[in-house]
Amino acid sequence: MSEALHVVCPACGGVNRVPATRLSQNPKCGRCKEPLFAGSAQPVSGAAFSQQLQRSDIPLLVDFWAPWCGPCRMMAPAFEQAAQQLEPQVRLLKLNTEEEQAAASQFGIRGIPTMILFAGGREVNRVSGAMDAGGIVNWTRQALA
Repeated sequence: MSEALHVVCPACGGVNRVPATRLSQNPKCGRCKEPLFAGSAQPVSGAAFSQQLQRSDIPLLVDFWAPWCGPCRMMAPAFEQAAQQLEPQVRLLKLNTEEEQAAASQFGIRGIPTMILFAGGREVNRVSGAMDAGGIVNWTRQALA
């Protein structure tokens, strides 16, 4: 029997139990029927991020960014490309530090872009500064190994 993982729907926030062996088979949310994985980074509010962090069994890679940040804007396409390579094993989220200052403060964000990798609801690793897609994927996989 396959281990069932809790996966939080990025569309409605519903928590779904998905067998680990079915993660790559495009599972849909039991509540809203939207795909649980879109192969793209999902923008999140502070509340949605908290729900993902507390309830998801999937590791989370969070890009803390701001619209006025040049390096953040430069890294955005690379982060999207990394999402295509890392999902469904890792969920990629984007948290706008201008709109979610409390979350940025909670995690001690001093410079942006900053990426924090979470597993099991805990911070595993963090890095500041823009990276290309290959760097993001390699850094994430090494940190989870």
